[in-house]
Amino acid sequence: MVKTERMQADDADPTPSSAWLIGLAAWFVPGIGHVLVAKWGRALLMGGSVWLCFFSGRAMGGHLFDLSTEQGRFSLLQIPPVIGDVGSGLLYIVSWLLGWGFADDPQQAARVTYEAGTYFLIVAGLLNYLTMLDAFDIAVGRKP
Repeated sequence: MVKTERMQADDADPTPSSAWLIGLAAWFVPGIGHVLVAKWGRALLMGGSVWLCFFSGRAMGGHLFDLSTEQGRFSLLQIPPVIGDVGSGLLYIVSWLLGWGFADDPQQAARVTYEAGTYFLIVAGLLNYLTMLDAFDIAVGRKP
């Protein structure tokens, strides 16, 4: 880093606490972060995409992942899809509390759309992480 760049970095304003709260709210309820920063079009497009992806995945019979060790089957390979699924925030939490999509149901696994639905659920969470970061950047002022 050049001396002038370092001086500019030291003079940068700290991130406002409201931006962190907007980021947390954006993770918890997909699209709400953009509503809080008054970006209605982005809220509808990005948040709506997360909701649509999640419910499409559930309709296809997709499987949600958790870190349970039922029947001694825990594997490190469970961690990446769990991280993806947890990104859906409230959608994942409500599904976990109600037990929707977590049980290994052979009848559901036999559906042709089972794997695609599982991927849709993971993508919904990953897309929500991007949506959350976009709302955070807008709240900080890095993005118009």
